[in-house]
This record gives sequence, C-alpha cells and structure tokens, in this order.
Amino acid sequence: MNKFSKILSSLALSFCALSVLGGCASNGSGIPADPLEGFNRAAFGVNDAVDSAVLKPVAKAYVAVTPSAARAGVSNAFSNIGEVGTAVNNLLQGKPGDALSDVGRLLINSTLGILGLWDVATPMGLAKNNEDFGQTLGKWGVGSGPYLVLPFSGPSTVRDSVGRFTVDRFTSYSPYVDHKRSSYSATAVDLLSTRAAFLSAGDALDAAATDKYAFLRDAYLQRRLNQVYDGSVPSAKREALVDSLEPALVTPSKPAAPSK
Repeated sequence: MNKFSKILSSLALSFCALSVLGGCASNGSGIPADPLEGFNRAAFGVNDAVDSAVLKPVAKAYVAVTPSAARAGVSNAFSNIGEVGTAVNNLLQGKPGDALSDVGRLLINSTLGILGLWDVATPMGLAKNNEDFGQTLGKWGVGSGPYLVLPFSGPSTVRDSVGRFTVDRFTSYSPYVDHKRSSYSATAVDLLSTRAAFLSAGDALDAAATDKYAFLRDAYLQRRLNQVYDGSVPSAKREALVDSLEPALVTPSKPAAPSK
C-alpha cells in the first residue's frame, strides 16, 4: 500500500473512530464536555508525574546548556516541517490562499533559512499558520466529542485524537524516516524543544491554578473552538461551550441567616 492509499485509509478510519468513540463516552462527572473525567484525571495524573520526574528536569537542563539561538533553530526546524500538515489542512478547509502561503513559507525557510533553522519567511510577510486535521474535521461540521486525555499525549478530544493519530501522522516526518533510531531521536528532540518552550508557562500554572486539570481542560477546549473558527467563534457556539463547562464551577453557598 502506497503512502497516498494509507492517507485515504486514515481518512476513512477517522470517521469510523469518531462514530465508535463518540458513542463510548460513559457519563461520570456531570460535566457535559467531560463525561470521561474519572479516566481523564487518572491519565492526567500519569502525565503530570512523568513530566515532573522526567520531562521538566531534562527540559531545564536543555535550556541551561543550550544557547538560545541553538534552541530557536531547533524549534524553527520542526516548525518548518509542520508547514506540510498546515498547508494540507488549509487546503482541505477550503483556504487555498493560506495553503499557498504555507507552501511559500516551507520553500523559503527550507532554502534561505537553511532547512528551516531560521524563519526568514515571517519578516517577508508570510504569517505562520497552525492547522491540523482535528481543526479540519471541526470545519467540516464534526463535533469535538468528549474531552479526552491519553497517557503521554496530553489534552485532546475524541475528534482531535482521531486526527492526531491518523491523518496528522502522515503529514509529519515520522512515517518517512525509515531508520527507527533516527525517527525516535527526532521525536525526542521535538518533544524536548516543545517542553522547554513551556517551562515558564508551566511554572505560572503550578503557582496559580488550584485545579490544574480543570484549568487546562477549560483552556484547551476554548482554544480549540477558537482555532476551528479562526478566531471568529459564533456566539451560540461559545455560549454552548461555556454552558457545558458550567457545572464544574463552584457557586459559593449563601451564608445562613442569623438566628433570632
């Protein structure tokens, strides 16, 4: 089976998985957007423990020993590879102008920017876009489904998870690197670079959020809704999301009336 056939198979699998997983959500939290909260919190606990024990310390060491210019180059290189998936998804969403801009960024940064180590396209007026197949499915009218946290994968939804592990995978570099050790090494460096970029944000979250799980869930769902609609979310959609998260908010009880 060639690569194109695999991508088509992934598209079919995406819709099948959305139908199956969307029907598997067991109601357990009372929060419409998060019926899998019990499972999600357990997975979040695993992810948080791995991050605290491994990822965060390694990311701090990486920042300490690697010059900022080198870290920026690594981040730019992986971002440049991501232009392929962004261009494909912009095209699937009916935005050929943005797709053309993405291809332009890829060509310019891969050549003038020396394999993407320098972002020379942005100063030239080609803005950076970020699109994935989860957003494309949302554009096509597919609902997000329940909020979902998978071990070692972070926050997501049923729809976004399907997109991440099917079509998005074939627009990344990993399936096309035949040497397994090189593929795993590239993935590890990509993960490390991404984690290092969020060190300060993570520290701020640890200090400010009383419930990190709920904070990240609400922030993720609102951000994804904003991304699907390119920043112009219909008020009805935004209100529906707020309503689906409202049971998670604690309303202070009224003080008891003083006894006479």
